[in-house]
Amino acid sequence: MRRTEMRSSEIILDDKQEKSWLKYNLRRMRSQQQLLWMSIPFVIFICIFAYGPLWGWLMAFQNYKPGVSFFEQEWVGLDQFKMLFTDPDFLRVIRNTLAMSLICLILGFVGSIGLALLLNELKNVLFKRIVQTVSYLPHFLSWIIVTGIVADVLSTETGIVNVLLTKLHLISEPINFFADPKYFWGIVGFSSLWKEIGWGTIIYLAAMTSINPSLYEAASIDGAGRFRRMFSVTLPGIKSTITILLIINIGNILNAGFEVQYLLGNGLVQDVSETIDIFVLKYGINLGNYSFATAAGIFKSVISLVLIFMANGFAKSIGEERLI
Repeated sequence: MRRTEMRSSEIILDDKQEKSWLKYNLRRMRSQQQLLWMSIPFVIFICIFAYGPLWGWLMAFQNYKPGVSFFEQEWVGLDQFKMLFTDPDFLRVIRNTLAMSLICLILGFVGSIGLALLLNELKNVLFKRIVQTVSYLPHFLSWIIVTGIVADVLSTETGIVNVLLTKLHLISEPINFFADPKYFWGIVGFSSLWKEIGWGTIIYLAAMTSINPSLYEAASIDGAGRFRRMFSVTLPGIKSTITILLIINIGNILNAGFEVQYLLGNGLVQDVSETIDIFVLKYGINLGNYSFATAAGIFKSVISLVLIFMANGFAKSIGEERLI
């Protein structure tokens, strides 16, 4: 009898908690109804342009042929994925994508955080603003312009890099950087760093403004210099921002890029320049194998989603900030 009474009381408590939770959320929705109405156009936009096109993923399970009705297409199941994972070119493409993504991720994080730390220590406000403006202007340039600048800088005839190396007697003849595969990943990494380093510092500088100034004063009283304050006060103060951005970037690790590799690549460096996006373009548009290209795109999206959840779960397990 006592156990029955205890169970019934627990059920009553659960019902009360559920009702109170529902009332609380309904109350919040009423108080924010204007914001909810304003968000409806954006939700519709996302549904139409982000989730609506996902029906095209069905092509990966078909032997898709243009001009044939969708319901008359030949369904092949997972055959496209089996072909994908046994294709040696696709394995090479994954290697290239991961390598260039990791290079850009490491250089971008270290460069942006380092520049933000240095700018935060500048006392001359005018000089600080000039450096900020000059550093994030390349972000607004298209990759076509950036790759044109990179090609001119690394040119074998008039490129400033070859001219300096020759004048300093470090090389005897100009280096053709775009003909040797060993230079390509480095060119992509430093091009991305130059283009995005200033833009990346904006978020970190904004996070640094929320750090309590009294922490810097206390560190100075304890005898900490500028570099010591950077590592003991500034970096811990923006740790949550670094963690969130790292999780997001890990999810995008298969998005090594398309424009820079496509524009700077050529037949001599194709083995190291081809990424998943270029692979999808080649098979989907150039060769007309839409089902095979769709399977490659699905693989990329699924792996990116899994990486985000894994990074988010790891951050949660060590007690750091997370997305969800």
